[in-house]
Amino acid sequence: MNAAPLPREAVLIVNAKSRRGRLLYRQACRKFTEHGIHLTARHAVRDPRQLSNKVREAVAGGAPMVIVGGGDGSLSSSVDHLVGRDCVFALLPLGTANSFARTLGVPLDLDGAIEVIRTGRRRRIDLGMIDNDYYANNAAIGLSPLIGETIPPNLKRRFGRAGYLLWAAWQLVKFRPFVVTVNNERMEATEVRIANGRFHGGTELVDDAEVDSGEIVVQVVTGHTRRHLLWNWTASILRLPQRRATVRDFHGVEMRVATEPPLPISIDGEVVARTPVTARVAKAVIEVAAPA
Repeated sequence: MNAAPLPREAVLIVNAKSRRGRLLYRQACRKFTEHGIHLTARHAVRDPRQLSNKVREAVAGGAPMVIVGGGDGSLSSSVDHLVGRDCVFALLPLGTANSFARTLGVPLDLDGAIEVIRTGRRRRIDLGMIDNDYYANNAAIGLSPLIGETIPPNLKRRFGRAGYLLWAAWQLVKFRPFVVTVNNERMEATEVRIANGRFHGGTELVDDAEVDSGEIVVQVVTGHTRRHLLWNWTASILRLPQRRATVRDFHGVEMRVATEPPLPISIDGEVVARTPVTARVAKAVIEVAAPA
């Protein structure tokens, strides 16, 4: 852990298309100023495709800290530009599930998240990788990509997590289990989670995954019917001990993951890859603002 305090100067970049980004951007600017954090630049990005470029420009320009406001997809698209750089990554969780913030212990309300940036500590963490693409928290194969590819944007923006869950229930009707091979082990599966952090979809699912463990966890929800997946999610949400009996966990620094048939992969909520892939960990490659 770096004992140096968090910077008092930063660039703020907010995804104004995220569920709460447009509403809270101006509040965030005012509150940072009130708390003595000087924003050398601020951007409300209305085209999410440009957010990553803004982060890259801020890091290249020598910003000591970049604060990104948005959902898990916005945060995940940002981390590539901070790998190996002397720049602290801070976050405002403004999305639907906010799984990465939950993993780090960052409060989900604006005031709480700003308090972490004001009084927190530097924490050096791992990132996950799918082939050569860095990501922050969790990748998934199965129902999650199906939801991510089809969910109407207005449904998620208007109803938040409840809208996401309703759409998930609707897509479950179309969902079919599949066969997965992790390294050389082949098994029937209803979902695969490639985890750098414990949370996925806002729910704590992968108990053994930590952002500073130096390993990646591939968790397979085993079974051959949709009922197995429903039971795993129910047991996980209720934190029942039986949830462990529904999964197999594989730990390592690098693993090969293939499916029959080939399937899309959602990476922190964005569908950007397809099996087969190599999953690996990038150990201690970025520094984040974490709770004290």
